[in-house]
Amino acid sequence: MSSISKAVIVFSGGQDSTTCLFQAMAHYDEVHAITFDYGQRHKQEINQAQFLAKKLNVASHKIMDVSLLNELAISALTRDSIPVSHTLMENGLPNTFVPGRNILFLTLAGIYAYQLGAETVITGVCETDFSGYPDCRNDFVKAMNSALVQGMDYKLNIVTPLMWLDKAETWALADKYQALETVRNDSLTCYNGIVGDGCGDCPACDLRLKGLYHYLHNKEEVMHSLEEKIRAEMA
Repeated sequence: MSSISKAVIVFSGGQDSTTCLFQAMAHYDEVHAITFDYGQRHKQEINQAQFLAKKLNVASHKIMDVSLLNELAISALTRDSIPVSHTLMENGLPNTFVPGRNILFLTLAGIYAYQLGAETVITGVCETDFSGYPDCRNDFVKAMNSALVQGMDYKLNIVTPLMWLDKAETWALADKYQALETVRNDSLTCYNGIVGDGCGDCPACDLRLKGLYHYLHNKEEVMHSLEEKIRAEMA
């Protein structure tokens, strides 16, 4: 195994994965980004991912066509005919949930890490302030990690830097790496495909802007909370 530290990041070009990318660039010798094209509603995110990966000079940026997911998973993010809703579906999940998405993404990212000789896969999923997606939970990530290690007989660690952070703390993390303005202006979180602060109406924009507003008005408190969580994670 190479002594060079390598990581593969699941990179959508959104707030969370862009924040994770800034952090990864500070901690690994090589960071390889992988972006998935599944015919998503906000297809502009692929362009933003390309722009940011080039701007940050990642070691490589692979864009994978996984349009088969679009054929199987019916969601507001895979069908333009389904409007994004603020109301949960009968099963208790938002209609932007794409079943199997992170199962597929982490599997392919793990295979790519194996190919590159990287022992770390980074993903920006979060259980604390998530959108109600079951595949953003810590238990799911641990199960996927175990399955990949066993299935490939390969030492692999899925790292989730945002798992226990709320959105305000995620903004604080970006600020910690002098990346707040880039994340705010150049990332794409909006379900309607608008870069930066977005449409201001969809659930993703709502969560993002509330977190930003809270951080900007309570910087010292939120940064302290972030540092406490980082220390606890390292202990």
